[in-house]
Amino acid sequence: MLERFQRFAVYYAPNPRSDLAQAGAAWLGWDAETGAARAYPDLGLDLASMTATPRKYGLHGTIKPPMRLRGSVASFLDGVEALADDLAPVDLGALHLKSLDGFLAIVPTPQPQALSDCAAEIVRALDPFRAPATESELARRRAAGLSARQEHLLALWGYPYVMDEFRFHITLTGRLPDAQMQDALRAAHGWFGPALAKPHAIDALCVFGEDEAGRFHLLRRIPLRG
Repeated sequence: MLERFQRFAVYYAPNPRSDLAQAGAAWLGWDAETGAARAYPDLGLDLASMTATPRKYGLHGTIKPPMRLRGSVASFLDGVEALADDLAPVDLGALHLKSLDGFLAIVPTPQPQALSDCAAEIVRALDPFRAPATESELARRRAAGLSARQEHLLALWGYPYVMDEFRFHITLTGRLPDAQMQDALRAAHGWFGPALAKPHAIDALCVFGEDEAGRFHLLRRIPLRG
């Protein structure tokens, strides 16, 4: 079963029974928990087009970015389980909708230091399970244009936006022109507002797998027990 997945990641994903999880799955048209498409809400937006990029990942916040494994899936999952024994839940603080480099996203404002520290520990602890990045993977990351620091992080960890460059976000759209972004923001405030008003925390390590079609599925939710 797990052999069908080509890359694995550790994400934040809200509890599937929460308002945020339900609102996000409908907005994206994809429920990573059930592995099924969802009907879009009627918000006066072309959500199918606007969410084409983030849809394949499901509603999530990246912690350990997608990676090919150097060993078995079983050993990786055992490593995530062991890590969860040492980590305590982290309050995400106040979550807000924001245009982030042309994408609509949910972000904590400000980002709690405990969140940054937790993400850094997860990246470090799970990196031994990561296969080295290929030249094509490195080229794809560099195409966005990286700073010297981001290039250094890419070489060390296979991803440029970790450690001091980590900015937690839950992506809701692809890149949008300004006028469309304003429409998306207005609709998203109404759709996500009640869910974002509630408290949220990283209380589990969510292991996602990328299938042969490039779609990500939630494979395991491992509660933090530290």
